[in-house]
Amino acid sequence: MNKTAKRAYTLFALVIAFFIGVAILLASLYINGGTWASNRVNRHIYSSGRIMSAGSIYTADGIVLAKSKEGKRVYAENKTLRLAALHAIGDDAGFIATGIHSVYRQELSGYSFVNGVYLLKAYDKGSDIHLTLNSKACKTAYNAMGNYKGTVGVYNYKTGEILCMVSSPSFDINNKPRNMKTGEGEKYEGVYLNRFLSGLYTPGSIIKVLTASAAIENNPNIYYETYECKGVLQTSTGTVSCPSVHGKVNFEKALNKSCNTAFAQIAIEMGKEKLSAEAEALGFNNNLSANRLNIQKSVWNLSAANERDLGWAAIGQYNTLVNPCHMLTLMGCIANGGQGVAPYLVDRIVTPAKVVTQRGPQAKNAAIVMDAAKAEKLAELMRSDVKNEYGDYSFPGLEMCGKTGTAEVGDGKAPHAWFVGFCRREDMPFAVVVILENAGSGYKNAVPVANKVLQTLKPR
Repeated sequence: MNKTAKRAYTLFALVIAFFIGVAILLASLYINGGTWASNRVNRHIYSSGRIMSAGSIYTADGIVLAKSKEGKRVYAENKTLRLAALHAIGDDAGFIATGIHSVYRQELSGYSFVNGVYLLKAYDKGSDIHLTLNSKACKTAYNAMGNYKGTVGVYNYKTGEILCMVSSPSFDINNKPRNMKTGEGEKYEGVYLNRFLSGLYTPGSIIKVLTASAAIENNPNIYYETYECKGVLQTSTGTVSCPSVHGKVNFEKALNKSCNTAFAQIAIEMGKEKLSAEAEALGFNNNLSANRLNIQKSVWNLSAANERDLGWAAIGQYNTLVNPCHMLTLMGCIANGGQGVAPYLVDRIVTPAKVVTQRGPQAKNAAIVMDAAKAEKLAELMRSDVKNEYGDYSFPGLEMCGKTGTAEVGDGKAPHAWFVGFCRREDMPFAVVVILENAGSGYKNAVPVANKVLQTLKPR
């Protein structure tokens, strides 16, 4: 009996171990199967690390951005579109880590947990991916940027659809330069970086929107106070300068004129704890995402700041770094009555059997929210900026709200040119961000780019 019982227990233990092993194997297959199947050593999908047979990638207006043909990957017929969409779709070798070819390689290969790569074998292609991008807006943005590095982004702040996502420098994926590292100096520096999603920049005066938000939150008398701008503000630990002498200004005019000393005074009176709390509430130091596309975290840290540092931080010239997609989402939050909406790039994924496996946004962005009344006040201030400083003629027919920035970067280089803003037209719920590296004035250089792109999206 003892021997029989021991054998039974042993057999029972082996059976349990077997089923545990099967469960672990199935769990590993579920978690990692797609990664294994779409690994670049898989010769069913890749050749020399480059994808061969995969689904197609389309713009929202039906233009082919990438498809497989005769075992090779071919791209958009229009060269400008190839350049403009490079960072969105990514390269076939996976150097652009945030591109669709890398992030959605399982879907492009047709892999599923149930069928493996059966669809690839049956149809010689994987799933098609339809993006939210507007081809005309992307081409216009790329051309408008000229030779400047930087990025342009536009999204629908009601739905989250990214309509334009262009990063420069770029290259023609049909004719990749061989000398990007050695022969062109700085021309292709950071070419594999999607500056919209992964870039971090000194914000300059666009950060005054954050400072204004904190002032509205913490000072009920902010609209009744005035500030004297003499071109320089003496603090207890040094000076904060302003490029102009604005004289006596109220809160609204201080933002219109982008007065450094007024906003430095506002921040110093408020204190760094309150300003930092507002930054955290508006998404700084927080992880944001555009569905499966990660957004580089914007950085805010005033822990070591003295009074002078606080003044400079309030005007975007301390150690703060901002991500363009984050700033775009913040603009959307203000425009949308205080409710931030997560941006997304993939509209739908369709298998070769015409089954839609994903449609629309996959996540809401709860990291950026604000009181609706405060959002409306900020929108009114930014509308005042356009009407009273930049001029509605800079954005004909757009009912634009916005803020420019001219961010000093040191080392004798020209400042970065910024524009962030949004349309108030019901039929154009679009927010926009533009940054042109070392381009100088935000008003002279970034504003025209924003206008050109938004004009292409105007309903006909």
